[in-house]
Amino acid sequence: MKSEHNPKSLNWAKHQKRWFGKWHLYIGIIAGAIVAFVGLTGSILVFQDDIDRALNPNLFEVIAGKQKMPVEEIVPLIKKNYPRLKIDYLFLGDIKNPIEAYSITNLKTNEQTFINPYNGKISGKRIYTSSFIRVVTELHRTLLIPVAGRYICGLASLCLLILTISGLRLWIPKKWKQLKSVLTVRFSGSFKRQNYDWHNSLGFYSSPIVAILSLTGFSITFSTLVIPLLFLLSGKSPQGVAKLLGAKSAWHAQATPLPLTAIVGAAKEKMPNAYIGGIAFPADKMGTYRLDMVSGNLPKVGKREMLIVDQYTGKTLLNSRKDFPNVGNAYLSWLTPIHYGSFGGRPTQVIAIIAGLIPLALFITGFIIWWPRYKKQKKGKKKQLALDGHQENHITDKVLKPAKTKLPLPKLGRYFIIQFKSGLKYALVILPISFVMGALYGLPSGIIIQPAIFVVAFSCVMVCLNFICALLSEMFNILFLWPFKKGSHKVTRYFALSTAFLVCYLAVYMLLLNTGFEVF
Repeated sequence: MKSEHNPKSLNWAKHQKRWFGKWHLYIGIIAGAIVAFVGLTGSILVFQDDIDRALNPNLFEVIAGKQKMPVEEIVPLIKKNYPRLKIDYLFLGDIKNPIEAYSITNLKTNEQTFINPYNGKISGKRIYTSSFIRVVTELHRTLLIPVAGRYICGLASLCLLILTISGLRLWIPKKWKQLKSVLTVRFSGSFKRQNYDWHNSLGFYSSPIVAILSLTGFSITFSTLVIPLLFLLSGKSPQGVAKLLGAKSAWHAQATPLPLTAIVGAAKEKMPNAYIGGIAFPADKMGTYRLDMVSGNLPKVGKREMLIVDQYTGKTLLNSRKDFPNVGNAYLSWLTPIHYGSFGGRPTQVIAIIAGLIPLALFITGFIIWWPRYKKQKKGKKKQLALDGHQENHITDKVLKPAKTKLPLPKLGRYFIIQFKSGLKYALVILPISFVMGALYGLPSGIIIQPAIFVVAFSCVMVCLNFICALLSEMFNILFLWPFKKGSHKVTRYFALSTAFLVCYLAVYMLLLNTGFEVF
């Protein structure tokens, strides 16, 4: 039996490598430079707050006093001293840092005004859109391209994930005895050999973190797709949440806005163990207060929560702790900290910086591998064309090789079942790998469970999106191609594998939703 099945498995392994190789090559050529640039700017943003403060110490730092004024006291004082100063958003930052200033943002003029938290006086101003960190942020998120740039960067994150997966498949050695050679760099070899080893080794060792950064980057960019899916998977209506987020204050002709003390009091009543990190003020008579609350110490930057309060009645229109499912709160608190490595403090930030630089290193080493092969292939094609022209008159003298006979494929239903079982095997291997990836990221800081669960849960979102694409492809395949005998078993295989992954990931997601997410 072994002698019969080994050749088939070997052929399938070769086919897989060829298939993954094409994806790895073409995506690397098309998107490699963008991926490298987004990773480089992302590395800078890991310490964005520290860099911004270091470049502008006169704006962010004040002389420490006895106690910072709370928001309900300082806002009336600011409005009294500076009646023309428009407050759209007041950022209080880390209340434990005695020398950190408060900041006010005017969304219309992009002006940022810094306030001394001890006396309510202006300590500095700037146009925040022209600051170094803001420019780097826009480069990282949009490449400074209006509208389309955001989605280009989001797709670049997806390309990085595909490059990581395909690179790992190409990295797997044929025999276990070759494992050492693919895990190390042979410094005694030629430059070409060392470059190849560096490409393989860097890609393998960085793959867990790079995959997580690409996953979170995609989730941030395409939040309009990701968030509704998270709520659907949690049994909540996305429309209901959208309605809550878009809630309006109950305005009427005799309505009088409540003093800020009442709004803050309502917030403290709902979340007594949290402090206000920032507050968005009503934009108009129908507007609401949005209070960004921070509680706990996991992640180390604090657990982010949200309250939306009616400006006239003080009624809580949205409480993220109550109205969001566990996974929604995980998205709010963990997505950005995991993307920039801030959830575990300095250890995970350093890891995030290195991981952000890896795509650039892989792009350079990959280009050095590809370019000589491309030139050689180009020369080979020219020689072949010349040879074909020379032998054009003698083609009848060639002995044609008999075409390989293809074995008939099983019927579509049976073929789906076979591939579905194969997909289950893949999913049961990749699922624990996803968990381990997140655990490795948080290991240096001692925060292991949360990032591990987060990676598995948000991988489930990617699996769901992939399944939707596979389902649409298979529907087109069956409805419009098979009736004309143009249908493809490859599409059915893609659909079967995607279905298997969906079943496995959904089962684990539901388990985590009812147990593991309590840690968030």
